[in-house]
Amino acid sequence: MPASSPPAPQRRSVALVTLGCARNEVDSEELAGRLDADGWDLADDAEDADVVVVNTCGFIDAAKKDSVDTLLEAADLKGAARPQAVVAVGCMAERYGDQLATALPEADAVLSFDDYADISARLRGILAGERPAAHVPSDRRRLLPLTPVQRQASRVAVPGHGADPLPEGVAPASGPRVLRRRLGGGPVAPLKLASGCDRRCSFCAIPAFRGAFVSRPPQDVLAEAAWLAGQGVRELVLVSENSTSYGKDLGDLALLEALLPQLTALDGVERVRVSYLQPAEVRPGLVDVLTGTPGVAQYADLSFQHSAPAVLRRMRRFGDTDRFLELLARFRERSPRIGARSNVIVGFPGETGADLDELERFLVGARLDVVGVFGYSAEEGTEAAGLDGALPEHEVRARVERVTALVDELTAQRAEERVGERVEVLVEEVHADGTLEGRAEHQGPEVDGTTVLAPVPGARVGDLVPAVVTGSSGVDLQARAVAGAGAPAGASAGAAGGRPSRG
Repeated sequence: MPASSPPAPQRRSVALVTLGCARNEVDSEELAGRLDADGWDLADDAEDADVVVVNTCGFIDAAKKDSVDTLLEAADLKGAARPQAVVAVGCMAERYGDQLATALPEADAVLSFDDYADISARLRGILAGERPAAHVPSDRRRLLPLTPVQRQASRVAVPGHGADPLPEGVAPASGPRVLRRRLGGGPVAPLKLASGCDRRCSFCAIPAFRGAFVSRPPQDVLAEAAWLAGQGVRELVLVSENSTSYGKDLGDLALLEALLPQLTALDGVERVRVSYLQPAEVRPGLVDVLTGTPGVAQYADLSFQHSAPAVLRRMRRFGDTDRFLELLARFRERSPRIGARSNVIVGFPGETGADLDELERFLVGARLDVVGVFGYSAEEGTEAAGLDGALPEHEVRARVERVTALVDELTAQRAEERVGERVEVLVEEVHADGTLEGRAEHQGPEVDGTTVLAPVPGARVGDLVPAVVTGSSGVDLQARAVAGAGAPAGASAGAAGGRPSRG
């Protein structure tokens, strides 16, 4: 009598809830790819999953609070809906490890980046009643060797780098042997260039828990980009902690300049956007490629943070108002209508009234399209937390309000200046009344405003629609399509109304 086959393992479902930046979105989709390949069902809603995995953010206090609140909300589902376990991963989990596990017993596990390669086994063990000990946080910059060859051979887990590729013959249901599965639709997707950071900004804790800067090999980036294009993605948003450093650990600091034309040449890719440029590292050759390569979005995402020299030095950064204005002028000389955005921190320890005036002088001269204004808050473990000259919270709030009011006025004026400009709008949503919503080249995803178009017959999500700007509201624009705009510029990326999901 033939032996009976062993019973198939029970299929389990998992929901991935992603908080924080686009880099976290890519990490979640890597986890989804691994889980999908190992037989897990991916649930859209936490209440329909056996396990809820929360990819946390540990950057600033507000993000940490949001992460804790989300974990508690997921824990409340246990016993009230399907979930049996709640697991914390991501930056906050990596940064605090056993401290978070002790402070938040409602979470069934707090996992490290080192657990990502074996995420399926970890989750199955947790469902079976195991309670893995949380890791003791450490400075991940010390975990990686220093030379490029050693870094590439390192077995230290680096999220988004696929340290353990899928075996031959195995692929997630969503595509080829790419360690990623999209968690949302839409024509825009982030694509990770690198992980970690080698800079030592005094206010930033990210390098300690994300580790040293490690570039992904260009062939891996290109392969994933081609896969995304096959998934209906029309715009690739290149993300990292510092995109201007791409390739330096591979021995080629001009690697980004070489990679961008290869990405734009891929079938289906209409637009490539580069995020997070470090002003001190922007090279003339990089400016030329960013402004002169067809298909590269005319968009300069520059991390200025401040412009007063004394504040920048205490931040362990470089530059000043005039140098930053010169950099913007170089971009605009080559691409007059280029979009420019940045973030600034106000209320840094030792910031004087004259320093704040200098920052405002820069903002007036910079004519940025979007500016994120953040009040300084001390992050434990950073150099800035121990600096003298800390300002009281009420003074930091007052300065944030003052600079925000100026920024709102300046960015609204900048949007008004674009009235009459010719733009190409990547359609991300078709509303019930037929109006289209998307973004022009100078508008980055989710944070830089949108452009609304009057109905265009036949237009679909994923189309590039040529238009003329007719009005503005804050940083948002209104536009009308020009003649012939109904012909799609690329294949549709999904059903009408399919706004990209944050997972």
